Amino acid sequence: METITQSFSNFYSAVATGFGDWGLKLLGAIAALIIGLWIVRIIMKGISKVFETKHIDETLRPFLITLIGFVLKTLLIISIAGIVGVPTASFAALIAGAGVAIGMAFNGSLGHLASGIMLLIFKPFKVGDLIKTNDAFGFVKEISVFVTTIETFQNETVILPNTAVASNKITNLTSIGNLRVDMPFAIRYGSDIKKAKEIVLGVLEDDKKVLHQAGKDPRVAVNSLGVNSIELLALPYANCEDYWDVYWDTRQKIVEALGNAGYEAPLPQRVVTMNS
Repeated sequence: METITQSFSNFYSAVATGFGDWGLKLLGAIAALIIGLWIVRIIMKGISKVFETKHIDETLRPFLITLIGFVLKTLLIISIAGIVGVPTASFAALIAGAGVAIGMAFNGSLGHLASGIMLLIFKPFKVGDLIKTNDAFGFVKEISVFVTTIETFQNETVILPNTAVASNKITNLTSIGNLRVDMPFAIRYGSDIKKAKEIVLGVLEDDKKVLHQAGKDPRVAVNSLGVNSIELLALPYANCEDYWDVYWDTRQKIVEALGNAGYEAPLPQRVVTMNS
């Protein structure tokens, strides 16, 4: 009887001791969690203020804040697991394995994400810019971490994955602020080239949407000598928002001015020689 009583007493003592140790660890873990979350919150507020001060892109800012918060909370959980007694090496390996599995499952999406971050950090273009990329030509409407949205001149909305944008040629027509509008036109051989250039230059000088400033003055030049005509090239500069107005409307004014001055459209020509 004494043996049984002693056995129960030993068992109770072992359970009480174990529960006491585990309870203290649990209380310590809960306290560490509360304090840790409070510290993480303070750190995140500080990071948000730094992002605002450094003018980090507004599209990229929420993603970075979320990512940093996730990393800090993961480190906190690993630390608390160590307090409770869970082997941190195994716990970290488990999280790493889960991360690899998730990364493989979302391989394509992660590529778009990485490309989107690169576009937002290095800024080859911004919202509102006129760009050419992947056969899309139009104004950038949105840059997210996964896709870039472009609105074309035909009012088409083109949505491109960021990997396609980042890995291909990007032509930014807005970065300088103005563009040269190359407009070729032709006159017949034998026509007065000097007068034709003066007529076209007069049209360009009278056009309010054509820029007139140092280094951007419009000019007219002979471009090439074709089989049936002399090709001249009008070279006005225009602001990006006026590009198509100059491209279409000014071109029409040039055609009308040349027609009014008696310049006829070039026709195919043949020189016939007679041998006697």
